Amino acid sequence: MYQRLLSQIEQSTSFDFGNVLSKSFELFKKVWVEGFVHLLLMMVISIPVIILMYVGMFAILGVNFFIAGGAERFEGANGFDPAMIPSFVGLFLLILIVSALMQTFSIAIMAHFYQVCKKADTGKPMDTGGYFDYLKKASFKKLFLLSLATMGVALIAMLLCYLPLFYVMVPLSLSGVIFAFNPDLMAKENISASFKLGNKYWLPIFGLLILGGLIAYLGVLACGVGLFFTAMFAYIPIYYVYKDTIGFDDDPSDAAISEIEKF
Repeated sequence: MYQRLLSQIEQSTSFDFGNVLSKSFELFKKVWVEGFVHLLLMMVISIPVIILMYVGMFAILGVNFFIAGGAERFEGANGFDPAMIPSFVGLFLLILIVSALMQTFSIAIMAHFYQVCKKADTGKPMDTGGYFDYLKKASFKKLFLLSLATMGVALIAMLLCYLPLFYVMVPLSLSGVIFAFNPDLMAKENISASFKLGNKYWLPIFGLLILGGLIAYLGVLACGVGLFFTAMFAYIPIYYVYKDTIGFDDDPSDAAISEIEKF
């Protein structure tokens, strides 16, 4: 599947920028309710995960505080205290794991949203439910590794004075839709395919990301509440980028999703 996907990307032709935007508006009219539901799900999942992270942070700091000698030790310390190293390591690992979990849930829900977009676009019934199909046993490990990989790429880009982040944001934005329709790919294969497609059409995709984000942000004009209904528009142009370049000739995603739902 990986080699076939790379071949499809290699043989693909560029998409029409204006046509993608036009089709995105039409599709948004059909899926805006589902988009709102998917956004709420991501928020509902994120809240307890964030609370868990803060509880863990206070627990790690509290335990290390008393192990290091309590307030008297800290008040008398000058400069860096080696006793704080375990806290820094623990906090880093905690933030890394929690962030990866949040990213995992986000990619899984977005992958389902892309499936909803495909059904609405092709005229198939949009079945309600199944929002967490990608989190089942068949895909959770791949999703978690993909989350770590995307976070690693973004972190390296940020450490390089942030400018490379503008470059990697294009291929990283494609990793979710590629996973949605190719869930059998390994994390490194997904990232590789994302960069191959992103590099080939970097400028028009970058333009779609910026313009799509601005259009999605227009919901703020409706007293801020409208943003909840328009935010998911930003992801729809990416669906059409995938469809217009790689396509769904043999619908491999349908069979893959069927296999996931068996677990």
